Amino acid sequence: MEESNIVELNARLQALEKRVYGERGRSNKPVKCVESLARINSALGNTANKRERVKILHKKIEDLLKYIDPQFTDYIAVPDAMKLEFILAEEDFLRSQAALLEQVHNLQPLLESPHIKAVPDLSTKVQRLSQIHISQQDQNEELSADVKRLFEEYNKMMFLLSKQFTQWDESLRKLEAPKQVQLTD
Repeated sequence: MEESNIVELNARLQALEKRVYGERGRSNKPVKCVESLARINSALGNTANKRERVKILHKKIEDLLKYIDPQFTDYIAVPDAMKLEFILAEEDFLRSQAALLEQVHNLQPLLESPHIKAVPDLSTKVQRLSQIHISQQDQNEELSADVKRLFEEYNKMMFLLSKQFTQWDESLRKLEAPKQVQLTD
């Protein structure tokens, strides 16, 4: 298994060398890549130095790299004088924010007090109390509904009683009216 991997790797290496070196790579004469690249670079440099346009392009490469930089657009778009104007325009806001920050800094010891630190421990108690409060509110609503119902029944009863008393009073007047007529005669 290991031998087949080595053979396969060797075959791939030979194919790669053939692509890189071409037919010269087949000879047993070693080819030095660094020397070849150095010669090619110097030939390109000589060619470039002989041509005026290429010289100009080489000089412009620095400018191009500067223009490609994303921070350059911010630098061009907002000059330093404009940045100073922005800061001066926001001076009051920045001063107020600084004052608030200083106030928070001065109140920092209060935030670190044992009372504030005890809040997580007290939250369970507050939660229990809020549940009790909610249940008491529900009981209060039920009692209010019962009292309202009782008042309605009381008012109904009073209305019926006063109606009954009015009928009895009317009946008594009718019965007493003939007796009073006889007494006056």
